[in-house]
Order: sequence, then C-alpha cells, then structure tokens
Amino acid sequence: MNYKRRDFLKLSGGFALAGLAGKELLTSLNEENPNLRKFGLQLYTLRSDLEKSNPGEIFKLVASAGYKQVESYEGSKGMFWGMSPAEFKNYMDELGMKIISSHCDIEKDFEKKVNQAASIGMKYLICPWINEQKSADDCKKTADQFNKCGVICKKAGIRFGYHNHDQDFKVVDGQVVQDIYMSHTDPALVDFEMDIYWVVTAGYDPIEWLKKYSGRFRLCHIKDRTKGATQKDASCLLGEGSIDYPKILKAAKENGMKYYIVEQERYDNTTPIKAMMADAAYLKKIVF
Repeated sequence: MNYKRRDFLKLSGGFALAGLAGKELLTSLNEENPNLRKFGLQLYTLRSDLEKSNPGEIFKLVASAGYKQVESYEGSKGMFWGMSPAEFKNYMDELGMKIISSHCDIEKDFEKKVNQAASIGMKYLICPWINEQKSADDCKKTADQFNKCGVICKKAGIRFGYHNHDQDFKVVDGQVVQDIYMSHTDPALVDFEMDIYWVVTAGYDPIEWLKKYSGRFRLCHIKDRTKGATQKDASCLLGEGSIDYPKILKAAKENGMKYYIVEQERYDNTTPIKAMMADAAYLKKIVF
C-alpha cells in the first residue's frame, strides 16, 4: 500500500497501540531535562508495529518520546515507509526529527538508494550485515567493496558506513575481522557504526576500540546486555543491564562519535513501544 501524507496524519489510536494506561508516562518523557542530548532510534526497534500498522502513528510516538533523529531500514514498505523521500523528510521535519541514516542492502540498486538519500540531506547509508568471513583475503575483498560504496556515496555528498555484529570480532588468519576492515578501508570514504552491544558480546572493550580507531566510529547503536547472560541474544532495556553507557558514551564523544542511536531487539515483559520510551527516558538522564 502506498501511504499518502493525509494517512500519516491520522494519528488516532496511537496511544491505544502503545498499550499505555494513560498519558502520565508520555507526559513525563516530554518534561524538559537539562541533560537531554540529541539521540536517535533505529526503526527496526519497532519493526512489528511498523509492518502491521500505520507508520505515521508510530513515528508520532517516537517523536513524543524525545527522539530527535531516526535511522531507517528496508522493511516491506522500503526505507521511506511508503512515502517518497521528500514526503518522508517533510513528515519527519513536522515531527521535529531528522532522518540521519538508513541500513540498506548494498547489493541491490545501491546508486539509486544513494541518490534518494542525498536528495533529502541524509548523512549516511549503512551496510548492516556481511556474512561471516572465512579468511583475511575475504575480509580484504569486503573492505574493497566498502571503499567502492564509499566512492559512490562521496560523489553524491553523503557517507558510507558499516555496522558490526559479534562475528566481526572473530579471528581469521591471526587477525580480528574488524581490524582488517578498519585497516583496509579509506577513512575518506568509509566510516563505521559501532554496535556497542555486539562488541561487548564478543568479549571486547568498546572504549579500547574507540580509542584505537579514534574518528572512525561516527555512529553507534545503543542497547544493553542482561547481567550474567552467557548467550548472544540477551539484550534488555537500557539501564537494566551490564553495559556502562555513561562511561562508554563519554569516551565515544571524545573519540569522534556524532550519532547515538537506540536499537532494541528484545522485549521481555514489555512491548516495543514501551521499550522505546523507557530507553529514551534512560538516555535523557545521561550527561556525555
């Protein structure tokens, strides 16, 4: 279905969708907080609601929670959720949010996506996933592909980035995959989006990587890890887990981080909307 602008402005039922008992929680999230900084939301956080509901209702709730930026992804309705790039930008502007970046499939219509992103002033297109690498040579070939994507983006006036998972911190041929990516990509062409959760899950210290490659990690994904968990898939609400975000985000800022993006993957005993709101409330309390 191709959503029209008037459809996106029909926001009735949004609070019922959120499952809130009343307006108290939303009101408290909107209160002025001197510690508030601009931070974004990876829309994949709300994937189930976005796919089955009117996205306009969801975006209204995101803005109301205090998010000033969004990072999109390619869902069933595309990066711009049934709207043209210009329509999507205008709607975000009306809500007081900016679309900073989007995850996308770099193997399909990449130049078209780059031109669409550039037409509305987006900063980044991000490759969200690369299959597990088997050798250092495979990693170098992937790095070459990143550089080529970076050239396409640079010509259009935007940036290209890569988002890590835990598998990018495995060792192949005596080297950490992420190290190979960092050392074989041109800083003038390729930036990186650090998923802090996956760095921790892989057994590494995010601060050490931020310092080692200062200025290369320009975006980050923020989600917490359940205390004492041993499995990979163990994310939880921000502030309830083991990751020291005040310390890590301070180091991130000191080493060139520009965009702080919440991504929630699990919703134990809550809903995606409530989790999104709780994460925003937590970030508003952090000074970094």
